[in-house]
Amino acid sequence: MQGKFNVLLFMDPGIDDAVALMYALLHPKINVVGIVSGYGNVSKEDAILNTAYILKLAGREDIPIIGGATGPVTGEISTFYPEIHGNTLGPIQAPKSLKAKVYRLSKAVELIEQYKGNIVVVATGRLTELAILFILNPTEMNEYISRFYVMGGVFLMPGNVTAVAEANFYGDPIAASVFMTKAENVYLFPLNVTHRAIVKPQTAQAIAAKSKNPFKPLFLPIYEYYYKAYQKLLPGIEGTPIHDILPLMGLVNDKVVQYVQRAVNVQISGKARGESIADFRPTAEEKDKNAEQYIGWAIDYDEFIKELTTILTSPLPNSKT
Repeated sequence: MQGKFNVLLFMDPGIDDAVALMYALLHPKINVVGIVSGYGNVSKEDAILNTAYILKLAGREDIPIIGGATGPVTGEISTFYPEIHGNTLGPIQAPKSLKAKVYRLSKAVELIEQYKGNIVVVATGRLTELAILFILNPTEMNEYISRFYVMGGVFLMPGNVTAVAEANFYGDPIAASVFMTKAENVYLFPLNVTHRAIVKPQTAQAIAAKSKNPFKPLFLPIYEYYYKAYQKLLPGIEGTPIHDILPLMGLVNDKVVQYVQRAVNVQISGKARGESIADFRPTAEEKDKNAEQYIGWAIDYDEFIKELTTILTSPLPNSKT
């Protein structure tokens, strides 16, 4: 895809979501039209606070913040991950005094209608809100939204919550199943590809040193916090994956990720809850050639680092600095 993209974000910042939001705000080809912030890595309240903080740093309080879900459609109490994401943004506490107008989910419908045919959804958290929108407006979602770029699922490697499940699909498997069943033109970025989006300490230090944007003081502390968490989870890892930035990169840079075309289903209960299922047998490619789901399968690491460094060190678009 070429040109400038109107993007509606569904996020749960969270450290890697926060870096993905920075990337989106800095990229000259991305026009963020709204951000749905809900539970996931952190609570809905902290996700909204973190979103408002990053928008304030960027001077983009004009972008509407839309309050997402507080928990999954299962009604379960969500588990958050302060040992990975901190209480708000790693070691950085977004000011509790920060106030921002928060819209209802109907605002997302208004934006989708406003930009119909010329809007892309990028989702890096649980899929609860998208599933609700598909239940309420199934035809409009596929007709008005050109593509969906989603971080979720895992194939042919262990999950990060259970042996078979990735956090976004596990956190609300019913929503993930509804979305993957109903949505068309889905580009899925599973854990097996996002886990290769490793940022090493020297790269993070270079980005922080060269940065020409308001996120400069924020990036290195939250990276270091995240890296320490990953060192405990995966001893010997050489850096930390920034999972949620990859769908945005896939949108604007065709060189970063390569895909395979397969139909994807999600297990909603039992020991395999949240498992993403696709058929990778040699005979499956012909059978699934009409599937409207594209699974990220390989990453050009050099292109990833080049794109990451270029954008995260850039000034904000239209900035005079």
